[in-house]
This record gives sequence, structure tokens and C-alpha cells, in this order.
Amino acid sequence: MPSMFMVLTTLLAHYRRHPGQLVMLLLGLWVASALWSGIQAINATARDSYARADALFEIQLDQLERRDGMPLTHADYVTLRQAGLLVSPLLEGELITKNGTRLTLIGIDPLTQPSSNALSQSGSSASFSAFLTPPWQTRIAPDALTALNLERASAPGATPALANGKVLPPLVIAPTLPPDTLITDIAAAARLLESGDTISRLVSAPGSLTNAPDGFTLTRASQIASPNQLTESFHLNLTALGLLAWVVGLFIVQAALGLALEQRLGTLRTLRVLGVSGRSLVIALSVELLLLGIIGALAGIARGVWLARWLLPDVAATLGSLYGAGIGQELNLPWHYWVGGLAFTLGGLLLAGSGVLWRAARLNLLELGQMQAWRSGYRRQLTLMSMAGAIALSAALCLYGWLYYQPPGEGLVAGFGLIASLLLASALWLPPLLALVLNGLTHLARRQVLVHWALADMQLQLPRLSLAMMALLIALATNLGVGSMVGGFRLTFLDWLDQRLVAPLYLNAPAEQYDDIDAWLADRPEVAERLLTRRSEATLQSIITNEGNRAIGTAIELYGITPGESLTPHWPLLASQNTREAAWAAFASGAVYINEQLATAERLAPGDRLVLRAPGANETLTIAAIYPDYGNPNGQVLMASPQLATRFDAPPGSMGIVLHDNADVEALRGTLTNRFELGGDALRDQREIKRIATDIFERTFTITRALNVLTLAVAALALVASLLTQARGRRQQLAPLWALGVPRARLAQLNLAQLGGIALMTGLLAVPLGIAITWGLVAIINVAAFGWRLPLYLFPSEMAITLSTAVGVALLAAALPTLRFWRASPRTLLAEEAPQ
Repeated sequence: MPSMFMVLTTLLAHYRRHPGQLVMLLLGLWVASALWSGIQAINATARDSYARADALFEIQLDQLERRDGMPLTHADYVTLRQAGLLVSPLLEGELITKNGTRLTLIGIDPLTQPSSNALSQSGSSASFSAFLTPPWQTRIAPDALTALNLERASAPGATPALANGKVLPPLVIAPTLPPDTLITDIAAAARLLESGDTISRLVSAPGSLTNAPDGFTLTRASQIASPNQLTESFHLNLTALGLLAWVVGLFIVQAALGLALEQRLGTLRTLRVLGVSGRSLVIALSVELLLLGIIGALAGIARGVWLARWLLPDVAATLGSLYGAGIGQELNLPWHYWVGGLAFTLGGLLLAGSGVLWRAARLNLLELGQMQAWRSGYRRQLTLMSMAGAIALSAALCLYGWLYYQPPGEGLVAGFGLIASLLLASALWLPPLLALVLNGLTHLARRQVLVHWALADMQLQLPRLSLAMMALLIALATNLGVGSMVGGFRLTFLDWLDQRLVAPLYLNAPAEQYDDIDAWLADRPEVAERLLTRRSEATLQSIITNEGNRAIGTAIELYGITPGESLTPHWPLLASQNTREAAWAAFASGAVYINEQLATAERLAPGDRLVLRAPGANETLTIAAIYPDYGNPNGQVLMASPQLATRFDAPPGSMGIVLHDNADVEALRGTLTNRFELGGDALRDQREIKRIATDIFERTFTITRALNVLTLAVAALALVASLLTQARGRRQQLAPLWALGVPRARLAQLNLAQLGGIALMTGLLAVPLGIAITWGLVAIINVAAFGWRLPLYLFPSEMAITLSTAVGVALLAAALPTLRFWRASPRTLLAEEAPQ
């Protein structure tokens, strides 16, 4: 009996004769592992940053701020300490390095910080006295060293200069700090930030303050959302895209493995005749899979790390702009990332190769000598695929029924499961549907001999092409669904900006100046309206609905707007108690609007009432309407600014300045800045705000577009792999037709038409599936993840691009085999023999 080593060597010799199959097999493993590993590397790095941020800020500190919106001062701190309140000052600001990078500087007083808080520890072993006394010390996150042009080895003790010429205190590495974060003593921070007597916040240990002191607002630590909580849906979306790419990559692997088994049936027969048992043969094939899997997985993981480094800046910008979550620019990968990536890839290879192992174990000795085409038993396989597709669709319907009765905003994982079930059902039903269509067309084209042959030939090719077409269907539908969602989001977002930003100028000034500025602007002939906003916070005590009262007890943001003639016609409302005009009249009289997030989370409708409590205020307010608030992860109550000032003593926030048509915007900006000695950033142009917001939006979806393109490229590779691995067999089928007198040019055109036609059918099926995915993303996933729903937009141009892409990918994949056939010499074609 041959040894296991000889058996394995014999099996691997097949790839020496067919290197293309080996390349496609390793390529499938490589791309599947690279995309999955790259996304997991991004998620691992982000979660490491969240963990460091949580360790720093979510050791649960209560926070105090002034109710009038004025900055906190050292005098406030002294007053509260003299009153016996255990509070600690905290100063926060931004520093700009010489290369333009912005770093967050936090100044603390470690003597008064709660003892368990990481702010006073930060993972540093530096001496306490060195931190407290001049020249002080700067604890720095390792991620921030590159911004200061420093290496980790040379960083300790360095005193780098900033863009303004100031010098940081000596550096000490603190690995537990969040990305781009510095911590120093509050005295040193005040000097670097030139903050004078002001401080950012007063913090205290959780529960040490029963109530907020007079004139202050108290935010409990439990009400401060962790960035990990806010961004979980974003990472789940990335994981779903990575898993999709992994599945499509495994289609390449399964196609290559299946063809390799078919072409090695003669070798397997010989090995069995020589005494190799079926169990030994399966073990040898398993070892072969393991060896190839390790090579492909390691190459894919290495490429995935490169992909993660390439995408990480855009991911960091996305998470920073959407959620304010700081993400390190350097990958920080734990050991289990490498082990997990390898195990996940090998598990996928085992899944893809299980069919091959099953066939090898069940083939008897007499059948091994027959070079079976993949179409052997394909009718039974189509029946099984139809049944499995029905099961997947039933699972999707069950998930939809379950989601229908869930509270709004719940069921994020179930929503992804619904979309995955739809994709699986569609992919499983694709080959039976293609076979049915081809069979019908074959009967219709009986009199067109060459067309009849081409359709019958496509039926014979279908077993080999079905996996590639399934991958193409999934990639096309996903691209169409995500592209339509992003396009609809973009239209909605731009319309929302136009509706919200109706004033050409927006003023952000110190709270004490607004009365004087408002009075001055009221006398200016070029000013049409002043749209003053206010902000405050309150506790949502309870909700009163037709079903009864519900106790809530959570913090809620209050936002005040001026319902002027410029704003109210453009402000969007999703639902109102009566007419739009009646809703605005009620709003001006004291009713409130709530954003879609709050309405979804608490199942509220116009006409319900909210009981809000704040220091010195206890109000019951009626909901007049619900409005969209895209991008805000929190619930919000909207009130008229005069009502918010009267009832909750809310300070001014900003002011929109609406001008008449012929007004000189720049002249008013200059006069206003000089008269009230405003800073350079106190007045913002509407166009600048829109540009910044649009840039943030475009960068937010860069990673989504990149992954969509990569997924489509993987599907194209699956089709190329299927065509290249059967190129010789196709030449054996076309050579007799050429010998009968059909020109090679006609045969080449026929081959391209075959692939283009079946790809067009796949693209036509991808369009309704893409629409269903778009609906799932905007109606289920977006609501569960963010609490608000996007309008469903359909783009005919996207559908046309999808169909063009399907045909283009197929023609491109068929071009190389067709070119080889075109260039083959007559002697080569005459020498072709049909497979036995």
C-alpha cells in the first residue's frame, strides 16, 4: 500500500500540470481572507481605542456645568469646594503640532480626582511629585508620537515644540490613553491652552452629589454614552460586508476544488487500485486542503493588514465625524486576531471543500474511471437547491414577522439575518431559474441550428458556471442595494441641510453678548430675521399617552429654534397632530416637537405628552409633531427659543442671521466682528458649513464604496476562475464546430454572447433583489441602528449600471479564453479530442 506521503505527493502533482487551478484556488483563499481580515483588523483597532477611552472617561464621573452657558471658572470650583462639595476641575482643549495634527490635551488636578479614576493614573509609573511640580510631565498616548515626529524609544523625557512655539513638558508614555491624547497637570494645561481662569468641567465621583448645586446642571455618569455603544452598528455593518466578501471568495475556492476533483478522478481510480483505502484518500485530500489553506490564509491576513492600514484613516474620520469617537491611526492587533483569522479562513475552506471530500468518500471503484461532467446528477442538485432556497425564504419571512412585532429600533442582528436569508434564497434559486429559462429558449430555437446548439451548450456549462453566477448575483445585488441607500442618504442629507441652513450667516458668540448683538441687528436695514437657538437639558420623567403613563427618568436634550418666516416653510415634519400650519401655531404657543429618534425609541406620536423636570422647572408639554434629525444618535425635544428661555432658563447657543436679497454679506460680517470684537471663527458662512458637512459625508462612505468595489472584483475573479479552469474543455467542444465549417470569428462571438446573455439574466434578477436589500437597509437596519428611517430612493441609472456591470464582467472574463481559442492554430484545433 502506498505511503500517505506518496499519496499526497501524487495528488499535489495535479497542480503542476494545471497551475491555473492552483492560482485560482489560492487567489480565492487570499481575497476571502484579505477582506475579512482587513475589516476585523479595523474593528479590533477601533475597539481597542474605545476600551482605552472607556478606561479613561467611563470610570463613571459625574459632571457639572453652568446652567447659563457661561464657562466654568476657578472661582466656581473654589466656591463649590468651600461649600463642602467634592468636585475636581478638568481643563480640555486642542493643541496643534508642527505638522498640523490636532491633539487633545486634558489638564487634571490629581489631588482632587476620585482615587479610582484612570485620569489620575493613565497607566503611567511616573512619580506623583514630578507630575505635579514644574516643569511638570506630559503623559502621552503612543499613537500621538508620530504627530510630534518622535519615535517611542526617544520619546521619554523629550520636550517637543508645538505650532505656536510653546513647548510641552517632558513626555512620559502612557499606553492606556486613547489615541492622540495628552494629560498633564491643570496648571501646565492652562499655560499651554492660554485659558486663563476658565476650566472645562467640574467632575465628581458617581453618586457623591445628590442634586446639582444652584446655577449648575448635573450629568450622571450612567447617562454618558460609550463610543463603543454608539458605533456598534457601524462595526456590525462592516462585519457584514466582510463576511459577504468572504463568502464570495469561497465560491472561487469551491469552483476550483470541484474541477480539480473531476480532473483527478482517473488518478483517484489508480490510487484505489493500488490499495489506497477510501479513508486514506479522504485524509490525504484533507491534508492537501489544510496545506493550501494555511498558505492562502497567511497571504490573505498579511494583505488584510495592508488593506486595514489603507482604509483606517477614512474609518477614523467617519467615526470621529459621526460619533466623536477617536480612533488610533496605527493598527493594534491582539494575538487572537491572527489565530482567529487563520481559523476562520480554514473553517471556510473546510466548508467549501466538504462537498469534494464527500464525493471522494462515496465514489466507488467502478465509477472512478468515468470522467463525469459536473452535470451528472445536476437535476437532483437543482431540486435540492430549490428546496433549500424555499427554506431560506421561509426563514426570511419568519424574521420579518418577528421584526414586525418588535418595538421600533430593535432587532439589528435580526435585520441583517433577514437580508442574509434573502441573499441566500436568491442565490440558491438562481441556477434552477437559469436552467428553466435556458430550457425554454432551447425549445423555442429548434429551427436555428447554431442558436439551438449555443443554448444547449449553455445548459451543459451551467453546472460549472452556477457558483460564479451566484457570486455575481450576490455582489451585484449588494452593490445596488448599498449604492441606492448611500445615494438616497446623500439626497436626503443635502435636502436636510438646505432646510436647516436657511440663513447666510451663523453667529457663535459668548452668551453675555447675544442681547446686545440682537438689539444691534434689529436696527440694521439689511437684516430680515434673527434666528436665535438655545440649548438645555432636562430629565424626561414620564410619558402620558392614550394607553396610560410610563415612567422614564432619563436625560433629554432640549433645543430651541426661532420659528420665523424663513425657517418654518422649510423645516421638515414627518407627522403632526393636525395640519402643518396648526402644528407651527401650537409650537409657537408652547407645544414641542420631538425628533424621530425619540419617537422611535419611546413609541411616541403627536398628541402624547412629556413630563420634563429640570432645576427650577417641572413642565408637562404636548407633542405637536415629529421631525427628522439625521445623524443625531440621541433623542431631542424641540421648543420655540422664547419658550425654552422662559421655562428652562436656557442660555443662547447660536444665531442665524437672515439678510435681504441685496444685502452685502461681507460688509455686515466685518462691521459685526469689529463692533463686538468677535473672534475669527464666531461668524460662519452657510456655504462653508455645507461644504464641511458634505465633505464629512463623502468621506464617511468611502470605506463602504471601497468594499463594494472589492466585493464586485472578487465576484469577477470567481467568474474568471470558472472560465479559465474549463478553457481546455470549451476548446474541445468548439473544435468540432470549427471543423464542420463554422468560422472561428462566429464561434468567438457566440461564446461571448453565451456568457453575456447568462450574465444579463443574472443582472436582471439582481435588480429586484437589490431593491429588496435597499428597503431592508433603510427600513430595518437604519431604524434599528440609529432610530431614524431614510426615504426609499430608486435610481434607474444605478440599475442600468448594474446590468452593464454584469454583462461587462462576463465579457471581460470570457475574453481571455476566447482570445486563446482565436489564436489557436488549425493543427491544435484538429488535435483536440473529446474527453472520455
